[in-house]
Amino acid sequence: MTDGNDARIAVVVKCWPRLSETFIAQEMTGLEARGLKLIIYSLRLPTDPAVHPAHARVKAPIVYLPEYLKNDPLRVLRAWWKVRKLPGYRAARARFLHDFVRDRTPNRARRFGQAMVLAAEMPQGIERMYAHFIHTPASATRYAALMRGLPWSASAHAKDIWTSQEWELRTKLCDIDWLITCTRFALGRLKELVSDHNRLRLVYHGLDLANLPAPPAERPPRDGSDPKDPVVILSVGRRVAKKGYDDLLAALARLPKDLHWRFEHVGAGVLGDSFEHIAEELGIADRCLWHGARPQAEVFAAYQRADIFVLASKTAGDGDREGMPNVLQEAGYQRMAIVSTRSAAIGEFIADQENGLLADPGSPAQLAVALERLARDPALRVRLGSRANEIVRTRFSYEAGVDWIARSLVQPANGNLAPQIEIPEVRAAE
Repeated sequence: MTDGNDARIAVVVKCWPRLSETFIAQEMTGLEARGLKLIIYSLRLPTDPAVHPAHARVKAPIVYLPEYLKNDPLRVLRAWWKVRKLPGYRAARARFLHDFVRDRTPNRARRFGQAMVLAAEMPQGIERMYAHFIHTPASATRYAALMRGLPWSASAHAKDIWTSQEWELRTKLCDIDWLITCTRFALGRLKELVSDHNRLRLVYHGLDLANLPAPPAERPPRDGSDPKDPVVILSVGRRVAKKGYDDLLAALARLPKDLHWRFEHVGAGVLGDSFEHIAEELGIADRCLWHGARPQAEVFAAYQRADIFVLASKTAGDGDREGMPNVLQEAGYQRMAIVSTRSAAIGEFIADQENGLLADPGSPAQLAVALERLARDPALRVRLGSRANEIVRTRFSYEAGVDWIARSLVQPANGNLAPQIEIPEVRAAE
């Protein structure tokens, strides 16, 4: 384990470790491999029952900030007593009060309390703060960076962009040293909010292929005609509205009676067992398997035994929408035929008819047509899966992305950022 006194970069995350955020863990391992010394600060205690191998490879020490200030008042009081003497404390408090006038919530006060603990307990030698997600982790980071007089940077992804209030995004983007985001779609939104676009960069997550199972050499040529050997349709994703599982179940219920299939789902989330109830109501519960959250090895075992991967993403009622779901790249790397939607940034990876099939968001009828087409045509699945694998390996470079982040994290404050990574577009077949 790295000695916290040698740490140079304070990384602030919402929760560590978290099964649904493998991309953060693989980034941390990549940064450590490039010689950066990190210390991780988590706003919450972990709740997942297992961790991925990528989490276990991270050597940085982990500090858990008080999740609820009332549960550790002495720690918060000691922090306040220390940070109130810092030169940047008055500016941080003024920034917090300005924000609190517009957002009078317990969560806002909690972020300032966590920021005080963060600023008070950070060891000497920290040169920069770096937050994953521009909403709550960036709030605590911003206040703490002001207190300590440190530059700060962040990585913005999906929900944090689309569900944050515009005024807050604007103020953070005015303060931040630089920010990366993982899709062109999100980058376009952020550029609307700030005049200085030079501080914004597109950096796709990519996959750390060296630490992932190789794709299977071939898959069974199932075509849905044998009730004893049905086509296996897989989805991996959190049980939240933007994943569109209500639409997907409706699509599965539309599949023809003579097509034999089985659906498997991996993931957990706030919607709990509501999808099992929907499957019961639709009369397809006996064909659906719900695995819950699983470690990475079991997720990849599911990719390898399935025939089709599907993600029915859409914009949720609160505005939440996808970034670039890592599961699509994982499925593509495993040479799976993919069905998804034209939601948010998915088209930056999936080109219809080229490396997958796309439906309109919220359209069970179109999803059903695409699923039936792939289920009955093993040769098409092979062609689309092979192209998806090629695009993951050549266009979404994990190494190039981590190289860029590592160089920028050690740049002086407001220094020249590394050049934009050149990323060719995926184009649909003519």
